[in-house]
This record gives sequence, structure tokens and C-alpha cells, in this order.
Amino acid sequence: MMNQDLVRLDRFDGTNFTRWQDKVRFLLTTLKIAYILESTLEPLPAPTDKDTDEVKAQRKKREDDNLLCRGHILNSLSDRLYDLYTDTKDAKEIWDHLENKFKAEEEGTKKFLISQYFDLKFLDGKSLLPQIHELQVIVNKLKVLKIELPEAFQVGAIVAKLPPSWKNYRKRILHKNEDYSLKEIQKHIRTEEESICRDKLVEGSNDETSKANATSKFPNN
Repeated sequence: MMNQDLVRLDRFDGTNFTRWQDKVRFLLTTLKIAYILESTLEPLPAPTDKDTDEVKAQRKKREDDNLLCRGHILNSLSDRLYDLYTDTKDAKEIWDHLENKFKAEEEGTKKFLISQYFDLKFLDGKSLLPQIHELQVIVNKLKVLKIELPEAFQVGAIVAKLPPSWKNYRKRILHKNEDYSLKEIQKHIRTEEESICRDKLVEGSNDETSKANATSKFPNN
């Protein structure tokens, strides 16, 4: 008997196909019926009156395994997709059609997300941490699609995407021999950003003081 938590899969609704496919394949492998989906599986010959008991048993097992495999695949689909494939009796035909359709869509999504990742630039006048978080959201979406970006690459991308006003900071970071983790670079940027804000406040306060002093020396007539 299968553990019910293992059998209870999230229903596939057309998103995150690769993740869904891996989970279903693992389940079917555990049930020892994943072979039904193999392209190398030899078809059984048509039944004849001369079939031996062994051949009949093989055919019966194949039919039962196909039925079970098909049922698990259909059971893990959303109602919309279930209704679309419920009349298809062959498990591999359902599997191949889903793969051909949603793999292509997922590949398009990968290209779009990769393009987004490279095109995103951090802007001046906005807090950097929310912008870094936006970049990490793209990274997480790519991870779901099995595109892993090394942490050192992500750190380098963050530094490269810093806005023009951070030019000197970028130079300081690039000339350091120290390697930063994602957590460390974000902490470092937060500290730098807070320091910049404090400096602006002090500068603004000094400007107001200078204006006040100038007014007191040269009062309006």
C-alpha cells in the first residue's frame, strides 16, 4: 500500500510542468509501473487462440498497469485537463501529449525569465533591497524550472546592476578580495544605503543651518 501523503499530489494546472512531471514519475516508479511510459517498451502482439498462459498473463499485467498508470496521471491533473484527456485510454499517449505541449511552453517561460533577469537594472531614487528582492523572485522562478544560478554569479549580478550613483561603491567591492554571500552583500548594501541616507540628512540639516545664519546676518528690510 502506498503512503497516502505520497499519492496525494498537487494537481497540475498548466504551470511548473517539470516539477509536476518529476513528482508523478517518482510515484509511478515507486509503484513499479513507470515502464508503461518508456518509449522503448515493446508492444505486445495481438491476442490469438494460440496464446500461452504466460502470454495471456503478460498482456493482462500490461493492461492493468496501463490502467493504473493512466488513473494516477489523470488524478493529478486539474479538472480542466482531466476533462480534456479522460477519453484517452493509453497512459503514454496522455503523458507524451502533456510533455509536448507544456515542455514547449515552459521553454518559452525559461527564455522570458532569463531575459528578465539580465534586463533588470536597479534604479536610483528607490531603495535597493526591494529591487534586489525582485531579482531574487526571478531566480526562484528559474530554480523551479531547474535553472540554478550559482550564488557567486548572483552576487556579481547584483553588484553589476547597481545604479550610476553607486559607481564608487561598486569599484570598492570589485577591488576587494573578499567573497560575499547573498546574505552578506545584501547586509552590506543595506548598511551603505543607511549611511548614505544619514549623510543626506546631515547635509540637509547643515544647509538649513547655513540658510538660517545667512538670514540672521542679513535680515530683510
